[in-house]
Amino acid sequence: MVVIDDSPFQCAVWRHFLENRYQDRVAVETYTDPRQAVTKLAPDIHLMLLDWEMPYLDGRSVVAEAQRRGVNLKRIIITSAHPAEELHDEFDGVGCLAVIEKTEPEQQAAFLMILDSIMRR
Repeated sequence: MVVIDDSPFQCAVWRHFLENRYQDRVAVETYTDPRQAVTKLAPDIHLMLLDWEMPYLDGRSVVAEAQRRGVNLKRIIITSAHPAEELHDEFDGVGCLAVIEKTEPEQQAAFLMILDSIMRR
């Protein structure tokens, strides 16, 4: 699993959460610099958690590069503190698996259902 978020704290939170929830079933790579992350993107990515707003490259640019590198867009979840409606307006036509508002409890519950479903595969 790949996490791309410019916040070192958020990357640490994702890593801790994912490794504790899924233990030996997940390997987590985190990147705080999206420019570095895009050089590692490949078609074999199982799941990518991608922050929308980052310096240098925003989430939309990273999605475009991921697609160019053969990553299945249905393996990408966009995360942001922006309202879900804004995320849907920005990303609905892109083809990503989901957009999740980080701070909304209902969105977090949906996110957990998506993750659990993916990890059962």
